[in-house]
Amino acid sequence: MPLVPVSQNELQTMAYTDPLTGLGNRYRMRDRIAKIAAERASDPAPFTIGIANLDSFKPINDLFGSSAGDEILCQVAHRLKACIPDGALVTRHDGDEFAFVLPLVFERASAEKFGQMIREVLSAPYDLGDRNVRLSASFGFSIYPFAGEEFEELLKSAETALYRSKRRGRGQITVYSREIAQEMKRATQLEQALRNAIISDAIDVHFQPIVALGNSQVVGFEALARWNDPDLGFVSPGVFVPLAEERGFIDALSEALLRKAAEAALSWPRELFLSFNLSSAQLMDPGTSSSVLSILGRVGFDPHRLELEITETAVMGSADTANRIIADLRQAGVRISLDDFGTGQSSLGRLRDFMFDKIKIDRAFVSRINSDRASEHIIKAILTMCEGLDLEVVAEGIEDYSEAVKLRSLGCGMGQGYHFGKPADGIATLRFLHENYYDTSDRVSA
Repeated sequence: MPLVPVSQNELQTMAYTDPLTGLGNRYRMRDRIAKIAAERASDPAPFTIGIANLDSFKPINDLFGSSAGDEILCQVAHRLKACIPDGALVTRHDGDEFAFVLPLVFERASAEKFGQMIREVLSAPYDLGDRNVRLSASFGFSIYPFAGEEFEELLKSAETALYRSKRRGRGQITVYSREIAQEMKRATQLEQALRNAIISDAIDVHFQPIVALGNSQVVGFEALARWNDPDLGFVSPGVFVPLAEERGFIDALSEALLRKAAEAALSWPRELFLSFNLSSAQLMDPGTSSSVLSILGRVGFDPHRLELEITETAVMGSADTANRIIADLRQAGVRISLDDFGTGQSSLGRLRDFMFDKIKIDRAFVSRINSDRASEHIIKAILTMCEGLDLEVVAEGIEDYSEAVKLRSLGCGMGQGYHFGKPADGIATLRFLHENYYDTSDRVSA
């Protein structure tokens, strides 16, 4: 069959078109921006570019397959083409990222209003034949010439705004500003300092006691990350742990912390357990179980003494992978705790779908147990349910004696909080055990 010659125009069209969706691509966006900037060179009136990124598209693509993912992307493209204003351009870049050129959007409020409209359009269900799925989208916008005068600079500013949206959660909209740029610059500096601290083994581990409420006897400790930087001072784990997760090196941080925690726990009485938190990123990594067990093996720490805490939100990211990780770890003797119970969505469904050994009642309920009847009844219901499911229970955030007494009277087995002890380093933890643990003579390497 003879080859049909392709015209120069057809070649150019192909070069400027996304083959899956039929939208323009990055090159078409670049040329449109150059054209608008040239037209406005004598009087540089503002215009806006934006980037939309689908939230949690990868897990859906992994779950339903690439053909379903492609179908969703095509439906997204169809919706975007149908609703962008006259004179605007929508393009598709890599993966699940789409971009806009908006010649008649001149300022922040209009960009945010456009983002809100597109967000609503993209939030409607996507039809995959035998099922419907829902997605949200995050947005980043930059305005010419304030955020840049050249294509690459404008695009980089929009990407910076998008990244900030992603850090804030799903479905967020951010318009680039100098303040945001400074915030992101500080985050990058913090990231580099944290990477260096991990390499130099400068991240410390503190331990908070978990006690049996019946006799206030220590039964274990939760390991908590602490970082005191020579230049930055004390950095909250609420800042640096999410940063490590976002920037993709939570594995290195977690592995260093688990090794340190397990080494310290070797000095405790062998009946005491170590509780350690796994991140959502680790529950999406199939290598997590082997990594955890390898660390325990190198340290010489008995897996039966380890409890891993996971949140409900974490297991929602990639349920199948999380389930396999949990099953592998439990088979090796590691116990699994569901942290912050009662604050997520569909908690009862998680108890049905996953195998847990323990539930940790969130401090939001514990702190109001003596002042709010609803909180008291919720805790009662949790305790009754866990008794029926043969699950142990820890109440978090116990701050005073009256809360401990109330929880004990309701039948809660274990508690944790400042009333029993604040997080302390390894040396202080050993001193705490000498002073508070009934039998510290039996010290063996677990």
